[in-house]
Amino acid sequence: QVQLVESGGGLVQTGGSLRLSCAASRSIFSINAMGWYRQAPGKQREWVAAITSGGITNYADSVKGRFTISRDNAKNTMYLEMNSLRPEDTAKYYCSTGVGASRSWGQGTQVTVSS
Repeated sequence: QVQLVESGGGLVQTGGSLRLSCAASRSIFSINAMGWYRQAPGKQREWVAAITSGGITNYADSVKGRFTISRDNAKNTMYLEMNSLRPEDTAKYYCSTGVGASRSWGQGTQVTVSS
């Protein structure tokens, strides 16, 4: 179990950038599976990016080349750097850690990209 708090969301114009943070309540050193998801109104939650404890990353095709996921175990924090934002990126972004019964979710942070 771990409590997660996302921050860094906001309103940005098309082409702008935002850096989201996910602060964990305890050490994330031993947590391998970590990632970001997003959900827009009327749509299902979708996976955005993932990172392993070893720093290996994967991205959804829709954000590949524009977003960068990272983690700082010393700060118990995971990040999502978003560049070249588009209106279709507008959604509530959630961070997640663990798998199965150990899966945890934050409350989300809103990202709105104006056209």
